[in-house]
Amino acid sequence: MKKIILILFVILVFLLFSSCADQVNIEAFNPDEESGFFAGLWHGVTILFSLIGSMFSDNIAIYSANNSGFMYDLGFVFGVAIFYSSTKD
Repeated sequence: MKKIILILFVILVFLLFSSCADQVNIEAFNPDEESGFFAGLWHGVTILFSLIGSMFSDNIAIYSANNSGFMYDLGFVFGVAIFYSSTKD
């Protein structure tokens, strides 16, 4: 019984955190407002939840289309590293 409750709790937490996934709306695409380092950092930290959310919705992506290039990529990689290093035992 405890195992079922734990599984349901984990699913609930994943659903809760998947709401943190951020994406730039394509209709609101503005070339003057690029996603920079901190947007990349946030997208990297929320990558797992964005991936899960993108399986159920076409409005969620794990990577911003309107990024600034190297600085966004650097933030994205740091965010992924932060997320996955915090999941180590």
